[in-house]
Amino acid sequence: MAVIKTQTEKTKFKSGFVSIVGRPNAGKSTLLNALVGTHLAIVADKPQTTRVNVQGILNSEGAQIVFVDSPGIHKANSAYNRRMMQEVRVALDERDLILYVADATRYFNSEDDHAVDLVRKSKTPAFLVLNKIDRLDNKAEMLAVLEKYKTQFEFNEYIPISAQEGDGLDKLKELILQYLPEGPAYFPTDQVTDQPERFMASELIREKILHVTRQEVPHSVAVFIEHWEEKPKLTRISANIYVERQGQKGILIGSGGSTLKQIGTAARQDIEEMLGAKVFLELFVKVQANWRENPAFLNQLDWKASIAGGGRSTAQSVTESHAAGDGPALLPPE
Repeated sequence: MAVIKTQTEKTKFKSGFVSIVGRPNAGKSTLLNALVGTHLAIVADKPQTTRVNVQGILNSEGAQIVFVDSPGIHKANSAYNRRMMQEVRVALDERDLILYVADATRYFNSEDDHAVDLVRKSKTPAFLVLNKIDRLDNKAEMLAVLEKYKTQFEFNEYIPISAQEGDGLDKLKELILQYLPEGPAYFPTDQVTDQPERFMASELIREKILHVTRQEVPHSVAVFIEHWEEKPKLTRISANIYVERQGQKGILIGSGGSTLKQIGTAARQDIEEMLGAKVFLELFVKVQANWRENPAFLNQLDWKASIAGGGRSTAQSVTESHAAGDGPALLPPE
């Protein structure tokens, strides 16, 4: 017999905070973007791409889910890595639900055991979200991975998905809503993230660096916006890219500025899409030795504390100026 809901039951509003945690490269940021339906967290095939917690807000009729994407759980061997792990601990604390994202193609090891143990200690309801099932040759492989995780911790739900292809996401959302409490909307319904536009722009620049560069550069790169000026027809942005060694600076700039121009062009296009406006983007590469161990520098990078920039240096740079109609990127004189 069908159950007829009363009007009061129909109008109950659900809301809550859902943390997305897991090992590096499990697809957490891809999942956040897929769930929210927009590009909020940068994605790359490198560990520690996500460095701070990123909130993505999913609004639907009768519910608001605030997803919190977090850095990958890893060994903290620098001051910056320790800050990233602190972000993970924040994501695990006082949440309504945890989505532990695991890579279905990766064998379970001691690092996975350590990561699952953090979830166990949180005492928060948790789902095992087994990602990248589209890369498995047969269902038996998926079942073997699920069984291994079941022996380590009794998750509340086990959901196989492909964040890249969108498989299983509707089921995941449905289950999340079942576990969320009644509550208010914490954010306006037209808001999709807590991140300031300046920080999102700096992250888009870093994403392009991760895509273009190899070797040791990705972990040694920090980006922050030095100048941001909005005009009716154009937004002018100047960003500093920091590396730790002179050789890394050369890799980023490339022969005749070619690599930096490639990064700038790709970043500018994404920033324009984000802002819905034409953008004039300048990128400056600077050397800041050992910045990952420099507390004062790390504080500057923390947008939650402040977004600030230093004065320009005479560092070699490339100007990406298509939006201003000035032709190709230019190298300043030596």
